[in-house]
Amino acid sequence: MESLIIGNKSARLPIIQGGMGVGVSLSGLAGAVAASGGIGVISAAQIGFDEPDFYTNCPASNIRALKKHISAARETSFGKGGLVGVNIMAATSEYRAHVQASCEAGADLIISGAGLPADLPGLVQGYERETKIAPIVSTARAVRVILKLWEKKFGRTADLVVIEGPEAGGHLGFSAEQLTALTPDAYDKEIREIISVVNSYGEKFGCQIPVAVAGGIFDKNDIAHALSLGAKGVQMATRFVVTKECDASLPFKEAYLKARACDIEIIKSPVGMPGRAIHNAFLEEIASGPSPVTRCLNCLSGCNPAKAPYCITQALIRAVKGDVDHGLVFCGLNASRLHQMTTVSALMEELTQEDNR
Repeated sequence: MESLIIGNKSARLPIIQGGMGVGVSLSGLAGAVAASGGIGVISAAQIGFDEPDFYTNCPASNIRALKKHISAARETSFGKGGLVGVNIMAATSEYRAHVQASCEAGADLIISGAGLPADLPGLVQGYERETKIAPIVSTARAVRVILKLWEKKFGRTADLVVIEGPEAGGHLGFSAEQLTALTPDAYDKEIREIISVVNSYGEKFGCQIPVAVAGGIFDKNDIAHALSLGAKGVQMATRFVVTKECDASLPFKEAYLKARACDIEIIKSPVGMPGRAIHNAFLEEIASGPSPVTRCLNCLSGCNPAKAPYCITQALIRAVKGDVDHGLVFCGLNASRLHQMTTVSALMEELTQEDNR
């Protein structure tokens, strides 16, 4: 596998570990992935959940924790051939502050989806050499919109583009109807079209814009298939959950190992977006009636606490800390294929070793 080159930066291996919040991918996991030569990604989503003042001063605790985890991951991986990135949802209420903090802390890459990161280029001005930017898109239409907007408003383009397909975990960039209708062959065609659009912008700006494919990437065959479509790398998340270095609790990881294919379902999140999660008692409770939000932490701009069926922050925190029966356990489509714990280094070796048969 060739290195993943992003402007003046490169990762020895073209594997991006997807950002998973709340608290699933912090400095422990991201640092280990970067130390193995990949791109380790910290999720900024309510990253201060474990800080002592999280409930009394949520914005400040999130910024403090974000800088702390970026610094720790960079220290773990320094000089080992990888990069440290941050995933910041465009729907985050404190989006601007999170981007600024990531730049100040020295993040190599900011990956942004879950909404349109319209102002991201402007927010990283002055840090362009050190902090690269990548939108997450799911359709050719979406990548045309964002790259055209960035060109018109900022006179620049993306450093990397992440294509997140319908088999991904967490919040998804598709309607429920699209998730049912899309076949692998149909989405391969979409991927090729997205890459064609990205390449046209690379030609226009005289640069190479690598594309990474995400959603359902599980093994070497999936990586090879993504590369055959024209991608330069992949992003994968679910497989990294059952590693020793993943920052989630052991019960959270065990929920992945116990999940059967029939346990993985599409849900509707409080912000109206479809998501993929593991069926549990919590989802059954929510299906029978809403759980009123008594304390709003103002995490997502599109969430109305008066109408939300539950608080997604609290549900994700309960899960990552180990209460997997009464929390929200996001996962990718292939979670049921996981059967044992591993380490980041062992997983990276499995994904990249040559077949000598």
